[in-house]
Amino acid sequence: MSDIRTEINFEEVSETLKHYLGLSGSPVAVKFAQTAEQIPEGMEALAEPTRHCQMVSWARKDGKIFYASADKHACQGGAWALGFKELTPSLKTGEFYFKLGKFDTWAACKRTIDRVPHVESGTTYATLYAPLEKTPFTPTVVLIVTTPRAMLKLAQSVLYKLGGRIESNFAGIQSVCADTTAQTYLNGRVNFSLGCDGSRKFSGIAEEEMVMGIPVELLPEIVEAIKIVTGAPGSV
Repeated sequence: MSDIRTEINFEEVSETLKHYLGLSGSPVAVKFAQTAEQIPEGMEALAEPTRHCQMVSWARKDGKIFYASADKHACQGGAWALGFKELTPSLKTGEFYFKLGKFDTWAACKRTIDRVPHVESGTTYATLYAPLEKTPFTPTVVLIVTTPRAMLKLAQSVLYKLGGRIESNFAGIQSVCADTTAQTYLNGRVNFSLGCDGSRKFSGIAEEEMVMGIPVELLPEIVEAIKIVTGAPGSV
């Protein structure tokens, strides 16, 4: 049984995004699975623990298709944001980021952690990853890593139908797991993030790249708009 009633040709969507945005890798399909039954038969399980941002990079750059259960998520903050585990005491109190020197006070750390978007702990059985054009599952969220210019075109595409403003929400930490995966899943809106220290170090997000999360439901209208806004007079 499909997770979505709207028919979407993900291969076509991916190729359109690559063509009009000049992407250096694939858009990444990410799915939150609440049960083992939601994992396609024969899909490979990740062998060794690693970080969510690294998993995204493998799908984006290497074309890998796999799923990861709770024990394969090496980053405690990422595992919490994605709904696998409770937050560790050192993260919950703000101690972890205070010791890293990221904030002036312990209170500043606590204020930030308390506002990090996260899926309810224990509700996620596994996260699934694939390059969008090859995905064997319906994604919950599609992640795009690309340059600010391409992000500009994506922002214009989001606003093409109704206009308005885009409000991005980020804190310079947990950019791939919380900002663009968990938050996009939870609120059904696109989000842009700058890429955190961890994701830039471990997943190869380049200095000139940003991260965007798109709820799968918005993909069709964004893809149609991208063809228009990139060819509009004055478009760069």
